[in-house]
Amino acid sequence: MKARQILDLARGSSTTISTAESCTGGLIAAALTEVAGASDVFDRGFVTYSNAAKQAMIGVQAETLAAHGAVSEQVAVEMAEGALAQSNANLAVSVTGIAGPGGSEFKPEGRVCFGLAQEGATTLCETVEFGALGRSAVRQAACNHALDLLLRAVQGRRPAP
Repeated sequence: MKARQILDLARGSSTTISTAESCTGGLIAAALTEVAGASDVFDRGFVTYSNAAKQAMIGVQAETLAAHGAVSEQVAVEMAEGALAQSNANLAVSVTGIAGPGGSEFKPEGRVCFGLAQEGATTLCETVEFGALGRSAVRQAACNHALDLLLRAVQGRRPAP
């Protein structure tokens, strides 16, 4: 199980984790906390589904939302950095996207932006186009990808910014 591996490696490296989730609605936090004993590594999860929640809970700037929209790498970065700042964690992952149905010409269904913030490192961001898989499948794919990002981070294999 990927979550157990993340937690075990985090425990061994004194890493603590927080999450900031929009389109996944807490799935990442749920996957991590499904493992007994996660509380010694997992600090907290923020479900910031609305723009107001992103601003109030984790400090996403109104200007960033206005300029780029909630589904953007810029917002994903601010979400991850905000989760780090508002928690006792030293590693945070964020996710914001369009699970569907719907989307637009510029932001299609299945587009998900991720952020990965870690103390002492440049915050990473990336966008994955999962496609119009359906709401549940996009949300699960985004959760799995976020867990992969966390796994690489606790293994010391962070992708280059």
